[in-house]
Amino acid sequence: MRQAFHEELSALTDSLVEMTNLVASAMSRATTALLDADLRLAESVISGDETVDLLRHEVEERAFDVMARQAPVAGDLRVIVTSLRIVSDLERMGDLALHVAQVARRRYPASAVPPELRGTILEMGQVAQRIVAKAGSVIASRDVAMARELERDDDVMDSLHRQLFTVLLQEHWSHGMEAAIDITLCGRYYERYADHAVSVAHRVVYLVTGVPIYVRTTGGGMVSGGIEAMRTR
Repeated sequence: MRQAFHEELSALTDSLVEMTNLVASAMSRATTALLDADLRLAESVISGDETVDLLRHEVEERAFDVMARQAPVAGDLRVIVTSLRIVSDLERMGDLALHVAQVARRRYPASAVPPELRGTILEMGQVAQRIVAKAGSVIASRDVAMARELERDDDVMDSLHRQLFTVLLQEHWSHGMEAAIDITLCGRYYERYADHAVSVAHRVVYLVTGVPIYVRTTGGGMVSGGIEAMRTR
């Protein structure tokens, strides 16, 4: 019985890693669609979000089923509760990739990204890939040291986000209001995507150590990275 129970917990972890792969692919394809005005890729991200949502539902159902049948306590209960928190972050990351793809589709056949910002958006996409790949490794390995590295990667994303606004606020911006809105929204999507990956890392640290990491919310308050969900929607 005990072995079967731990196999069920391992299956939860495997599903979370699978979700990181899905949302990583989604953001990669969404970034390419955004930069290259690739409608086919944009549509694939938009339609594929249903798979991410379905996997979240399956993880939640499995977690609740395990809790009902096994009545886990202590560390085992922490695994299940933390998994429920992580799956919510990952589902939101998929939604953010979807939003990027929707911007690409809305501006097709033109690219939504002006030439002077293509390098910054490309780099934001690359940082997003690095962060989500690391988040998947953290979930699989429960490596606390690697989890803490994600905050430094997030600092890079925040810096790129600020670079976007430096260009948008220049007097010689000539691409109009629609382009400015698109870039503002996309910058926000990438920044929030990274924030959710950091939240995943915080939750893994809590899972391993039992000590919650407190993070600052957008409203300036403090919430536990291991117990309460970050309010980044």
